[in-house]
Amino acid sequence: MLLKNKQVQLWARRLHVYVSMALLLVVLFFSITGITLNRPDWFVSSSPDIKNTTISVPSDVLFSLDETHHVLWNKPNTAALLNYLNQHSDLSGTPSNIDVFTEVEDGELVEGELSLNYKGPGYNASVYIDLTTGIADIESSNYGVVALLNDLHKGRNSGEVWKAFIDITALLMVFFVLTGVCLILPKKRTLMTSMKWMAFGSSITLALYFIAVP
Repeated sequence: MLLKNKQVQLWARRLHVYVSMALLLVVLFFSITGITLNRPDWFVSSSPDIKNTTISVPSDVLFSLDETHHVLWNKPNTAALLNYLNQHSDLSGTPSNIDVFTEVEDGELVEGELSLNYKGPGYNASVYIDLTTGIADIESSNYGVVALLNDLHKGRNSGEVWKAFIDITALLMVFFVLTGVCLILPKKRTLMTSMKWMAFGSSITLALYFIAVP
C-alpha cells in the first residue's frame, strides 16, 4: 500500500507538522473571530466612532481640462483628487466610483456636488464636495478593532490580496487534513478509534444542523 511507504509517511508527517505551524496564527485568528462573528452583541460596539472633517480642494484638482484647456465641469480629475484626499485627510480603505452632479449655464458652473465613499475593514467614510466652493465635508465611521477583525475574517472590503490569502489558507487547511489522513490510515491500532471519533463528530454536526437549525 502506497500510504505505508516509509518515504510517503515521512513526508506526510513533515508536511503535516510544518503546515500546522505555518497556520498556527491564522487558525487562531479564524477561530477567535468565528466567536466574535457569532456573538456580535457581545463584542461589537453598536455606536461607531464618527469623525467629521472639512478640507478645501483646489479647482485644478477637482476638474479635468479638455484639449483647449477649458474646464470640464462634469468630469472630475479622478487621479489628482484621490491623491489629494489621501494626502490631506486621514481617509483609508478603497474609494468607490465618483458621482457628479452639475448645473451649468452659459459655460459657468452654477451648482454642483461630487460624492464618493471609502470602505475598509471595520471602516467607512463618505466624502461630499461642493464644486462651486471646493469645500469637502468628510464623515468617517470607525467600528473598532473587533469589527475590523470580523471583516478580515469575511474578506469584506479587504482587497484582492487578502482574499487570495484567505483562499490559500483554506487550501492549506485542506492539505493539513489530508496529510493527517495519510498518517492515520496505515496505523491499524489507532485507525478504528480515529474513525469512531470522526463518525461521532460528523454525526453531532449533522444532527445539530437537521434538528436545531430553523
